[in-house]
Amino acid sequence: MLSGLLKSRKFMLMLVDVILANITYFLTLFLAPDKAEMALWLVGSWQPVIISVIIGITAEDAAVKSNPNTVATPAKLVD
Repeated sequence: MLSGLLKSRKFMLMLVDVILANITYFLTLFLAPDKAEMALWLVGSWQPVIISVIIGITAEDAAVKSNPNTVATPAKLVD
């Protein structure tokens, strides 16, 4: 179970998001208020993007699991 979790793209993205949020939180404790506000804005602007990617991966996984026969495999490249 743990090895499957560590291979999951969604889990890794969530883990990166949580780590960045925690780093930003502790970083803002030591920065000047104006710089802390900029750091919070930067992380806040990236979190919806990361969440959207996780949702996209989840939708893709659900589509494959619901009907695996309709998923097209990439065609071979022809020289």
